[in-house]
Amino acid sequence: MRPIKLKSNAGTFLRSMLQGFVSLIYPAYCLGCSNTLYKGETILCTHCISNLPKTNYLYQYQNPMFLRLHGRLKLKYGLAFLKFRKHGMVQRLLHQLKYNNHPEVGEALGKLLGHEMYTNGYAGEFDLVIPVPLHSSRKRARGYNQSACIAKGLAEALSIDWEETVSTRMVSTKTQTRKTKTERWHNVQSVFAVADVEKIRNRRILLVDDVMTTGATLEACGTCLLEAGCKELSVACLAEA
Repeated sequence: MRPIKLKSNAGTFLRSMLQGFVSLIYPAYCLGCSNTLYKGETILCTHCISNLPKTNYLYQYQNPMFLRLHGRLKLKYGLAFLKFRKHGMVQRLLHQLKYNNHPEVGEALGKLLGHEMYTNGYAGEFDLVIPVPLHSSRKRARGYNQSACIAKGLAEALSIDWEETVSTRMVSTKTQTRKTKTERWHNVQSVFAVADVEKIRNRRILLVDDVMTTGATLEACGTCLLEAGCKELSVACLAEA
């Protein structure tokens, strides 16, 4: 009987370890409101998902974000999914993503954006999804590129390829948070490069970022992709400030 008992104990131990591992990846509380998640809910509760402050830009071709970038970038589409407000839900979620080691937040929100794009006819509009790159030093410190997490979820929902290393950030720029529009532009000029031109040449690229404020980062990175020969450029941000 002793071997059977050991086997049972081993199984219990493994189940306990697995449950502990899952709880680390998918915490039992909502990262939007901190309420307990119910069975079947992960990352965000149903209430938070239902109350995400959407821009509805996916229904408008010449939406405010597209118009803000008009004349600065030659775009097919310019999209933003959510409204960023200080002390709002989107800011809390992005803080969890960028500073509290929750990359799964980006992937989950990216999937939500991708599903909305799919249902609104964007599925066949792009050949490749590329996130705005993070400098290697910042990626090492954080452990991941938050925009890549969003791009991964979005690409999965649209059933298209995504590449994290096609575009690179050559210079580690200072944080943009408190800079003016002009300072932001000077901060990102000439910091991007295309590492693999063949992967974007004559392809329809969807460039993905977490938040658009002045658009300086998108403009600099997007210009780099256009100059490298992509056939068509679109941008999608998780949120617009």
